[in-house]
Amino acid sequence: MNNFNKLLLAKPPLRGAHRLKTTQSSADYCLDSIRKYDYENFMCTLLLKGSARSIAVAVRSFNVEVSRVAEQVSQSNIGLMRLKFWEEAVDKCYSKDILQVPKHPVAVELFKAISKVNLSRRYLKTLVSARESNINGLNLKMLDDMEKYAEQTVSSTYYLVLEGCGVKNVDADHAVSHLGKAQGIVQQLRAIPHSKRLDFIPIPEEILIKHHVSQEQVLRAKETQKLSDCVYEVASRAHQHLKKSRNLAGKVPKAGRNALLPAVPVALYLDRLQKLDYNVLDPRLQNRPWKLWPSLYLSMLKNK
Repeated sequence: MNNFNKLLLAKPPLRGAHRLKTTQSSADYCLDSIRKYDYENFMCTLLLKGSARSIAVAVRSFNVEVSRVAEQVSQSNIGLMRLKFWEEAVDKCYSKDILQVPKHPVAVELFKAISKVNLSRRYLKTLVSARESNINGLNLKMLDDMEKYAEQTVSSTYYLVLEGCGVKNVDADHAVSHLGKAQGIVQQLRAIPHSKRLDFIPIPEEILIKHHVSQEQVLRAKETQKLSDCVYEVASRAHQHLKKSRNLAGKVPKAGRNALLPAVPVALYLDRLQKLDYNVLDPRLQNRPWKLWPSLYLSMLKNK
């Protein structure tokens, strides 16, 4: 999740936005939140089974909440207060006392998840601290900065999802670390056509300088070969991480292999981008590929 989330759906009202519908459970609220703001991961989460699925729903809905804070406020100090709320909520979820947990559906489901599996607190805290550090906007100087942010905000969710699958394994951790970096980089690429609206340049400065592309050119969203060259370089890094993740997939215990399902939409996007000669502004890239669901289902069957 990143600034691209702003474009997925209109914002809900801030006041009382977390209130449940009369017939909606906290689990339904969380699942609906992922569906609205993190659709591809929502589809992958549906294919998980039993407690692994409910824990993944809690983790990913928590990530949705903290990732959307910056877009919901006009002042950074208010955003920091909201992130502080979630940081404290995490600690309360480890208290083993439901009465201490905020009456927010995401906090409730996170408490339930932690009660089932002792999820690593540091990964939940990292999801918050990464947003705190970039509350005034993400400043990408180098590709390494993009990778670091992706590791903090995407890979951290995968470590938690793996734990929800009952998997604690070095190879599995390495596989999802690379997958998280690939997915995080792809999220930035998908934000490029909307740079002006987001007031954010998703391409690292070092790459813009290397290919003689100004930030203004990115904001104008005008197709040029130089911009495609920038996109190619960023996409190549994402592809490298995706390849490393897939090479490690065979070493991941079977119980955790479905945690790697988001590799499917990442690969589909990179393949489509390549076929369009890295013209990231092509409107066809904004449409969901028809083969996403069958590809996910086939991948799930192969993981059995």
